[in-house]
Parts: sequence; structure tokens; C-alpha cells
Amino acid sequence: MRALTYHGSHDVKVDNVPDPILQDADDVILKVTATAICGSDLHMYRGKIPAMKSGDILGHEFMGEVVDAGPKVTNLAKGDRVVVPFVIACGSCFFCDMQLFSACETTNPDRGSIMNKKSLRSGAALFGFSHLYGGVPGGQAEYVRVPKANVGPIKIPVALSDEQVLFLSDILPTGYQAVLNTGVGKGGSLAIFGAGPVGQMAAASARMLGIETIFMVDHHQFRLDFAKRAYDVIPINFDDGDAAEFILDNTHHRGVDGVVDAVGFEAKGSALETVMTDLKLEGSSGKALRQCIAAVRRGGMISVPGVYAGFIHGFLFGDVFEKGIGIKAGQTHVQKYMPELLEAIGEGKLRPQEIISHRLKLDQAAEGYKMFDKKEDECRKVILTP
Repeated sequence: MRALTYHGSHDVKVDNVPDPILQDADDVILKVTATAICGSDLHMYRGKIPAMKSGDILGHEFMGEVVDAGPKVTNLAKGDRVVVPFVIACGSCFFCDMQLFSACETTNPDRGSIMNKKSLRSGAALFGFSHLYGGVPGGQAEYVRVPKANVGPIKIPVALSDEQVLFLSDILPTGYQAVLNTGVGKGGSLAIFGAGPVGQMAAASARMLGIETIFMVDHHQFRLDFAKRAYDVIPINFDDGDAAEFILDNTHHRGVDGVVDAVGFEAKGSALETVMTDLKLEGSSGKALRQCIAAVRRGGMISVPGVYAGFIHGFLFGDVFEKGIGIKAGQTHVQKYMPELLEAIGEGKLRPQEIISHRLKLDQAAEGYKMFDKKEDECRKVILTP
């Protein structure tokens, strides 16, 4: 089959690779009908995620048709059309029983410690996301093996197109969980740092949930312009001044009720932070997170769906304490939210397909990665079809 494979920093290409086969009794094989390039795929593309191997198949946002199923698969059958969550969860461990699917204890045998040797990695294996997360081949391919198929994939009604539902695999539930984690309710105020795909889905979710005032911060004006048109956000270009100061000036100097950091560890930081990350003296830039701490009101909540790793320079934990704010972070418990979000799409309350800017064939995937990475041609979101 054809699949997009990793060969080093900024070096991906579509290769001929062996077809996947059933390995466990609860596996299915999926014929991929649509897949997408995610912002977190760019971390690997840029060589920022360790434990990548040449030939690894990328991609964790995908859907398709079941073409084979193991003998213990009870929820799916050949011919079913499904979207697959990027998190692989067993459904029966300590954490899965609490619907904390991204903390699954059983699907990632490679998990170890990060910096604190007493802290285990956050459990679950992920599709196409390095060997730190299980080394499971991804879905930017013609076919993909889906483990734990009784837990993850969700059947899609015939009436809904691939483009309407594809983002149930990651960015839509990720944006939705990010907003829920802030605790901001109807009529409240929210700031979203990062206008990439997750930030856009957070804005869409916030509007659906009745949040009244939404600030959105980004470096790329075309992404802010889209968010203003689509979700009526108040756009703030990070290059035009201090975003947190603007937010404070427009919230009676209190700050917003909640903040979403959809930027993560590759935030554009100071010259010092750039040098420190290049020298591996710290794992992440803290620029966006410091802005979030400044922009949230006392007693508010910061939600972090953006990926972070290792030490962060200038974390300002004293400000966190003084303001009495909370922070919730981590990978998304996708399986928990897929059913209600599918229902919202069917009812027309969410239209995630609106963020798609480019549609390419799988063989054009390397071109799509370059365009998305460089923000060329006002690229917001690329979908690929085999």
C-alpha cells in the first residue's frame, strides 16, 4: 500500500509499504477514505519529537471503511464506516473506567518517565506519534490497523459526509475538552491563544456552549480573520503588542474567566528561550503560557491542549499561586466526547469542515506538510484522500 513515512526533519514522503494485518483478536483493518494533517504532526515533521524512526507511518486523524475484523470484534462489522480516535484505549483499565481514556494503562508498553523519574508518562498509545506513544503506525495511508476496535471507532450515519465528521478523530474533541476544562459557562469570557485547527475548534465549541466573549490570539492574520468571520472572536495579533494587556484592558482589568493555550511548546519566545531550547537546556518555550497566566482573572482556569515537554523557562508559579488559578492539561479523552459531538454535527450545531482550506491526494502529502508548516497560501487545514 501507499503511506506517508518519516525520514527525518522536514523529510517525509509517500512510500510503498507492507499492508497492515490483524495482530490481535480485537483489531480491525480500515480502508482509509479521508485523513488530515494535524498541527501536532508538525512537531514531528520539524524534528521536535524524539523516538521517531525512519519509515514510521504518520497521521492520527483518519476515518474509513472496515474491510477486516478480528474474531473478538463485537461492535463493528465489515463495511461499517467509522471515525477513529487518535487515542488508543483498552476501555477496561483503572483510568478507562473513569473515562480518562488518554491515560489508559495498557496500550502503551513503551511508556517511561519524562524528567521526574517517579512520574509515569500519560498512558495511552497514539496513532502515528513516535515510539514514546507506542510506535503505532498512523493513518496517512491507504489502509491502517486499528487496535482495541471495540472501544475507539464510532459509526457514522450515511447522511454525513467524510469532511463533516473527520475531525471527530482529534481536533474537534480536543478543542471541546479544552473549553470544558476552563469551566467557563454560558455568558462567560474566554481567551484562546493559538488560532490553528485546535484553537479554531475551541472557538466553535465555545460558541456552541454559549460563551459570550471570545478573544483569540495568533501571529497569523489570515487565521484570525477566519476566526472572526466564522466564530465572531475578538482577534489579537501577537505581533501588534502585548496580548494579555489588551485582554486586561477590555475586561475591566480583571482578565477573562478562562484561557485555552492551544499553542504549546513551540511558541515563539524570547531570544533567550530560543537559545535554551536549541541547546536542549529546556524543553518548551513558556511565552504563551506566561501570557495565559497574565490574561486570566483571579480564580480562573487555564486549559492546555497544546503539547509541552520538559522544563519551561519562567513558568511564574508564584503568579499562579497569587491569583488562585488552576491549570488542566493533557491529551484528549476522545472516546468520551465523540458521541455527543457527532450528534451536534448531525443537528447542525457544529460545522467543523468549515476550517478546511486545502484538499489533496495522499501522494501530495509531502507538499501538504510543507504548505501547512510554512503557512503558505493561507493554509488552515489540509485533508488527504488516498
